[in-house]
Amino acid sequence: MEKYIIEGGRRLEGSLQIQGSKNSALPILAATVVTGETSILRRCPDLRDTRAAMRILRHIGCAAERVGGQVIVRADTAKRYDIPGALMREMRSSILFLGALAAVFGRAEVSSPGGCAIGLRPIDIHLAALETLGVHITQQGGQWIAYAPGGITGGQVALPFPSVGATENVMLCAVRGKQRTQIRNAAREPEIRDLAQYLNACGADIRGAGSDTIVIEPVDPVRACEYTILPDRIAAATYMAAAAMTGGDIVLRDVTVQDLWPVLPFFEQSGCRVTTQGDTLRLRAPHVLQSPNPVRTMPYPGFPTDFQAAAMAMASVAQGTGVFVETIFESRFKHVPQLIRMGAHITVQNNVAVVQGVPVLHGAPVQATDLRAGAALVCAGLAARDVTEVQGIELVDRGYEKMEDHLISLGAGIRRIVQDAE
Repeated sequence: MEKYIIEGGRRLEGSLQIQGSKNSALPILAATVVTGETSILRRCPDLRDTRAAMRILRHIGCAAERVGGQVIVRADTAKRYDIPGALMREMRSSILFLGALAAVFGRAEVSSPGGCAIGLRPIDIHLAALETLGVHITQQGGQWIAYAPGGITGGQVALPFPSVGATENVMLCAVRGKQRTQIRNAAREPEIRDLAQYLNACGADIRGAGSDTIVIEPVDPVRACEYTILPDRIAAATYMAAAAMTGGDIVLRDVTVQDLWPVLPFFEQSGCRVTTQGDTLRLRAPHVLQSPNPVRTMPYPGFPTDFQAAAMAMASVAQGTGVFVETIFESRFKHVPQLIRMGAHITVQNNVAVVQGVPVLHGAPVQATDLRAGAALVCAGLAARDVTEVQGIELVDRGYEKMEDHLISLGAGIRRIVQDAE
């Protein structure tokens, strides 16, 4: 087990290069199976989740290795269509291999995925959408058995909710389809656009990614590919929050500014000055943060649920009262009791949290309950008086590459402690 020890009260200053996107890297790693060729993925972040995806790739017979900042996957040796439960439980995005394997082998056997406990995330939408493409799916002994006896047919897929994972699963399966596939009410997140661009670079014909209607033409993507993964917008927003809470002044490099538009008003309403030039963003924090307008999480281009916890940490030290409405996951306020331990004034009723800002937080031992909650507690610890211990940072490692190293480069007092398991 590992934890962070954070000596709070230090102003963050300096420049930081943003990692590749976790939420892009995972579906793209699954997509390498569909191409059947060699892919060189640049800016693929070294995370617990990407390492888990590479273990799945190796299990099904691919060669997957990290060389410096690149991941190289040879998919022409893939030979298995089953993934054991132990590998599936390592991350939520493992469910994307269902569509990919069904497309390549006409069969797939997987169990329910794991990941952070932030609420019910049923895969029913995935299953119904894949069945529209000609994939028959049954459940046997905790396993999902997929079989496409006539191959992937393609067709019209209308999602009841713009699910990111379901949109990606359909894209991965449909690129091997026999006819055109159209996805209506598709997710519009930048990571969907990134997956489409990767598949197109491999020879696919996907149009409309980033809109609510995606069209996939029946072209087998069999070309080798070198591709650079999108910068991580949630990581960028998290470091912005850390700087804002410490009265800092930081420059972020290699960001896609347009992907941050949904969160920039939050920072500006809080009193931060944000300026951009090309792929560079600078944030200068005010002496005292102000409570922003009410926040309501929504699918992109709305306010991202993945940033809600860090945004709430910011509001906890802002002057005034902030309101957060969580509409995506019903269990995404688990960070609230931990922030309260540090002196935050937060009340929760159903899916609404009301945050009354306090002048300062105080260091305390706290527990990360999920990936984004852990990041929020790190931000809070950086701003707090005295010392904060954040337990469970293996969850933070699922989405943030060498977080402590990046924060230290900005002047933070943070160190990782390895504890012996009792």
